[in-house]
Amino acid sequence: MKALPWFSPISIVLAWLPLVHADITLPAIISDHMVLEKTGQVPIWGKADPGESVTITLGTQTLTTTADADGNWKTALNLGDSGPGPFEMTISGNNKLVIKDVVVGEVWLASGQSNMEWSLNKTADADAEIAVSANPLLREFQVKRTTSSSPASDVQGAWVIASTETSGQFSAVAYYFAKRIQNELRVPVGVIHSAFGGTPSEAWTSKEALGTAPDLKEASERIWKSVADYPQLRASFNADFEAWLKKHKRADVQQPDAATYAGIDVSTQDWIPIQIPGAVRGKGFPDGGTVWLRKELTFPDKPDSVPLILPIDGYASVYWNGTLLAATDYETGHPNFVRRGGPYTVPASEVKAGTNVLAIRLYQPVSPANILAGATAAGQPLSGEWLAKTEIEFEPLDAATLAAAPSPPADVPRPQSIPSFLFNGMIHPLIPYAISGVIWYQGESNSSRAYQYRVAFPLLISDWRKKWANESLPFYFCQLANFKEKTSKPDESNWAELRDAQSATLSLPNTGQAVLIDIGEAGDIHPINKKDAGERLATIALAQDYGKDIVYSGPVYESMASKDGKVTLSFRHTDGGLVAKPLGETHDVNRTKRVTAPLVRNSPTSELEGFAICGEDKNWVWADAIIDGNTVVVSSKEVANPIAVRYAWSDNPTCNLYNGEALPASPFRTDDFPVSTADKKL
Repeated sequence: MKALPWFSPISIVLAWLPLVHADITLPAIISDHMVLEKTGQVPIWGKADPGESVTITLGTQTLTTTADADGNWKTALNLGDSGPGPFEMTISGNNKLVIKDVVVGEVWLASGQSNMEWSLNKTADADAEIAVSANPLLREFQVKRTTSSSPASDVQGAWVIASTETSGQFSAVAYYFAKRIQNELRVPVGVIHSAFGGTPSEAWTSKEALGTAPDLKEASERIWKSVADYPQLRASFNADFEAWLKKHKRADVQQPDAATYAGIDVSTQDWIPIQIPGAVRGKGFPDGGTVWLRKELTFPDKPDSVPLILPIDGYASVYWNGTLLAATDYETGHPNFVRRGGPYTVPASEVKAGTNVLAIRLYQPVSPANILAGATAAGQPLSGEWLAKTEIEFEPLDAATLAAAPSPPADVPRPQSIPSFLFNGMIHPLIPYAISGVIWYQGESNSSRAYQYRVAFPLLISDWRKKWANESLPFYFCQLANFKEKTSKPDESNWAELRDAQSATLSLPNTGQAVLIDIGEAGDIHPINKKDAGERLATIALAQDYGKDIVYSGPVYESMASKDGKVTLSFRHTDGGLVAKPLGETHDVNRTKRVTAPLVRNSPTSELEGFAICGEDKNWVWADAIIDGNTVVVSSKEVANPIAVRYAWSDNPTCNLYNGEALPASPFRTDDFPVSTADKKL
């Protein structure tokens, strides 16, 4: 293009046009109502034009910095001597931003999976607590759930002040933690709530850190490759399978009126009974075609909603009272509640008092679909008799032709389960926001490979400390609560092994563990007692970070001595002496539904419950255990020469050892025998 002379009409117009500037922008966490850490280095950062001068003012402090070549700028306020506020923060450059109602105090990051995510309004005594929760100096920033394959620069969220209208949506554990901290310190407390249910620790760990652990590095790279390859594999399968279906005249033809099969008022006189779980095959059903299943569910009173779990291996369309809830097909893969078993919630608008109909249309082009075990509606098993009817029957194909049908690619993990994806999306954008420390409730999703958690969990802690450039960043975590059915004999336990791995992590400095072995429920992985969880975490922080002279731990096993057929166990944290807490007549199955079950003692004549003992044969038996000063003496008539003891070593143990401050003893083992999850890897 020929250059314009400087005096041309167009060049004169261009000379008078204003220069286009990019406005200063801030990450979501630097926003109205934020809580800033009372410390000497409080990073403030954002985006602007390259080279743009940016001025930040808070109270009497004014700082100026310059955006780099990529438009990034960062500076740090000194708030070590700041009062609590509230303040206004102004940030000026080409534009001016005003951040209102900024307070200065203590900031903690609360993270993990669903038990950290669990909101206050779903916990014990929620109504009473929410009614008194108004507190202008207690605030939460809730990070919106998201994942990312690479480190993200920002999150979605807003700072919210605790009030009777808002606090019900706060993380319950974080709320009770913050409330206890504030009651003791009388300063503003902010919680950054970044949690995602059903997620493993590796998803919360950075790619760089995962690369330093050989087992995790190899597995992570394999998973990342499968995720990267999946779209092309899926596209190839779709094309090949569509061609196969067309060639053999097995393409699905959607029937015109689902109500004919899925409606409430349908005659089932010619429907065939079939047992679920299992494959939908047998006399009266085609090897290839479309089959309908239906089951009537009765609710005497109209429920608010119906949680639905339907693990189905096959192509399915799921209906409730004739309304389509979700469908799977070969082109798009499988919705989670159908392929992996849920959960899905049928909304109240679709549920009636009285009879409701759950219907499933199964498209079976190659082989019969399989309804897997574990299907439930409103917590009730869906196993047993259903009714079935054939809609379409395809012409039979020989075995060789069926065997030649293209197979779909293996499912990839859900995004929130992929290594580093949650760190990228929900933690990286928060760095370097100044925080006092981290509280963590997670581990359920790692329990199937609990022994590997001995590597994965310390790796996460070290990783976050490195990312925040603070090797001594406090990191306090909840040990898994008791859960699942009680057992009548000592046995191996994934959950016990996970708790053991959590306890091993205490070898890292500035860590602490809130033991929750006494607050769980047999039938609910989400115990509604979140107050004890939050307050026990707060007690650790108050003692270790804020100099409070308080007891923050229950008894912790220290050493053993064996003599004359008895084992004497010594403990740390025996403040107030060791105590055998009285056991009740029942134990909790589901506190939300007020379901309990009789408590059967394993050692009915013993002062202490929960102890098991073994000899050289490693045959574990329940033991008698008594308190002797600050020790516990364990024995059994069945073991003449004991070599090891375990305490509270099961998914849902019956156990009652406490100290005088009513804090429970941590589960432990004195042995180093191989455990059941030793070979289970990511």
